[in-house]
Amino acid sequence: MRITFFQRPICLAMRASGARTPCSVFDLVRALGLILVSCVVTLFLDVSAWAEPRQSIAMHGSARYQPGFTHFDYANPDAPKGGTLTLGVLGSFDSLNPFIVKGNAVSGLRGGIAEDNVYESLMVRGYDEPFTLYALVASSIDVPDDRSRVTFEIDPRAHFSDGIPITPADVIFSFETLREHGYPSFKANYADVDHVERIGEHGVTFVFKGTSNRELPLILGLMPILPKHATNPDTFENTSLVPPVGSGPYVVADVDPGRQMTLKRDPNYWGKDLAVRRGLYNFDVIRYDYFRDNTNLFESFKKGDIDFISEGDPARWSQAYDFAAVADGRVLKESFISGLPKGMVGFAMNTRRPLFANVRVREAMVRLFDFEWANKNLYFGLYERTQSYFDGSDLASTGHPVDDREKKLLASFPDAVAPQFLSGAWRAPVTDGSGRDRAQLKAGLDLLLAAGFHLEGGQLKSADGQPLRFEILTLTHEQERIALAFQRTLKAIGIDASVRNVDSSEYDKREKTFDFDMTMWSWPASLSPGNEQRHRWTSAAASEQGSYNLPGVQSPAADAAIEALVGAATREDLIAATRVLDRVLLSGYYVVPLFHVPGQWVAHWARITHPQRSSLFGLVLPAWWARSGDAQ
Repeated sequence: MRITFFQRPICLAMRASGARTPCSVFDLVRALGLILVSCVVTLFLDVSAWAEPRQSIAMHGSARYQPGFTHFDYANPDAPKGGTLTLGVLGSFDSLNPFIVKGNAVSGLRGGIAEDNVYESLMVRGYDEPFTLYALVASSIDVPDDRSRVTFEIDPRAHFSDGIPITPADVIFSFETLREHGYPSFKANYADVDHVERIGEHGVTFVFKGTSNRELPLILGLMPILPKHATNPDTFENTSLVPPVGSGPYVVADVDPGRQMTLKRDPNYWGKDLAVRRGLYNFDVIRYDYFRDNTNLFESFKKGDIDFISEGDPARWSQAYDFAAVADGRVLKESFISGLPKGMVGFAMNTRRPLFANVRVREAMVRLFDFEWANKNLYFGLYERTQSYFDGSDLASTGHPVDDREKKLLASFPDAVAPQFLSGAWRAPVTDGSGRDRAQLKAGLDLLLAAGFHLEGGQLKSADGQPLRFEILTLTHEQERIALAFQRTLKAIGIDASVRNVDSSEYDKREKTFDFDMTMWSWPASLSPGNEQRHRWTSAAASEQGSYNLPGVQSPAADAAIEALVGAATREDLIAATRVLDRVLLSGYYVVPLFHVPGQWVAHWARITHPQRSSLFGLVLPAWWARSGDAQ
């Protein structure tokens, strides 16, 4: 039988493998079958063969918005453009670089919920989902199933505010500069990148060291893009007040150092017609006014100099909004419900200090905080007690005994979690609200006596006669007020706790260098925790100045849990790893858990408004706009 042009290579392949010759029809059929099976197996084994460029990526599951969507549901595509939004910020600033440890960076350039005003990233987060990204500077993303690499294709339309196109060189430069000179979190987040390659005219591929960090493609998707032509890496770590060049919808129009920054809409913004931008960034001007304290900021809001205020003080929310503009409807009070975990706000105890290196001392501090008294007398009963680092979500360990997934993670660390945390039965202590609950005071005192302290002349002292003394560092008067309430309780059993309220510059410096005994801090939480936990709770972060591991947690069990949640392939694996981390942190008593508000409290002048539908994350300020007459 004659062998055709298509049969010949198959016969050659058969001969090379030792098959008999000449080739018969039956041999050819068998060979074709083997080749087809081989191809199918190869496709299933080589996950990269399935990788296709797409416009979105979800951490787990699939994206909510499919190709061709016109706008996010929490944005109004018909929102008018125009007007001015004036926001109040507490503190001061001496830098326009939000990516470095040095200095106090101004608000509004990058960060916050959807506030990519000046700097943009390759992709943008959708706030109707736990963790899903959509195309922005990158028009597409290509990721194999094992997430061993990621390729971004730069949108050829994307350009910086000075008109220079964004290229793969800018992306690679941004990665290298942020990793080497930026905030420590960048270095930690990008540590698993092996190398970067330019692909063609518009492509960039990041190749990873392994496949355990499944969040890494998304982390890189959120990397801010810096202009290589307008950024000096040699001076990047220095504070600067030179207006930056970004690719976002706004440019810096005016700066009054420490007092005010004004952003103005870029008329040539490249992405204004993208679906992920439609209905967002509606004000022509956004101004940030800085205040030394909350009292002055609030008074400015009452006079109408500030448009919007996010309220976190129940006393003020309950009592201070009785001025005329509220009564006649010119100022509106609203509460937005968020589906996010409540996170942790608490007094961080610095375990780098000998006093708080003792877990019994830390547990005693948790015992001695009188939430019921504080909530009733300071906050009109409007706060809820925080019980977990992921309170209010399925990620919280409270109320859930360890399951098989968690037991497997904890097998190598049998002593890392106390029994009450393994069972999920632990709850923050409850007092009678009197301010002098004798049972709780005794429980706290017993722990301190077990830690080696003794009472002498009404004062707790160590074995060598040194008083039990420490300082609580605070930034705001609100923090100072709750610290003073805690101080009063501690004094009742002989603890000498002083409270020191400092300005933002000193506080920022001391917080970054871990120069405190105890301080109040906040760790927000998301529905998809990941690499940011490395910067918060790992042993490596404990010695890294500028990290958010303020207590100095050094726990192999916490390290293992964080690596497990970063590498989680399914939502179930993520929940298990996060609950283990939650149990380890709670069991270590590193933080005195405080409280949270049940919703997002905001007040705003009626001249600005928002869509009827909010997001899973609550309010999204870039979706707001000026009412008719203040906009065009």
